[in-house]
Amino acid sequence: MTFSLLTMIGQMISFVLFVLFCMKYVWPPLTQIMQERQSLLAEGLEKASAAEKQLDDANNAAAEELDAAKKQSADLIAQARNRAGQIVDDAKGQAQDEADRIKQGAQAEIDQEVNRARETLRKQVSVLAIDGAEKILEASIDKKVHQTMLDKIAAQL
Repeated sequence: MTFSLLTMIGQMISFVLFVLFCMKYVWPPLTQIMQERQSLLAEGLEKASAAEKQLDDANNAAAEELDAAKKQSADLIAQARNRAGQIVDDAKGQAQDEADRIKQGAQAEIDQEVNRARETLRKQVSVLAIDGAEKILEASIDKKVHQTMLDKIAAQL
């Protein structure tokens, strides 16, 4: 029994020396490595959280930009439609002005043709009147003398 007691005491002393040795030389580097690993994990989690927040911010910004672009494109389309309507209205106005101008020109030409026809008719009436008067009187009428009188009559017609 004494041998086993001495063995046990020796083993306890060895175990205590082993524990003291581990606490002095092995345990501090292990705890330091674990603390570094823990800080790396915490830093990684913080970075992942920050990256997730940045991703959410980027998604929100992209959605806002997309909404702004949609609104801008809708505004541009509305402006283009308004401009197209203005162009059509301007073209209609120009076409109407051109039609009115052509109509006025045609009316002026018709008026000139009517005046020419009247003048021609007056001259023919005066010639017919002279011929008729000659035949009725069966005498020669001096055309030069009576021409002014017939011109006056023709002007009254």
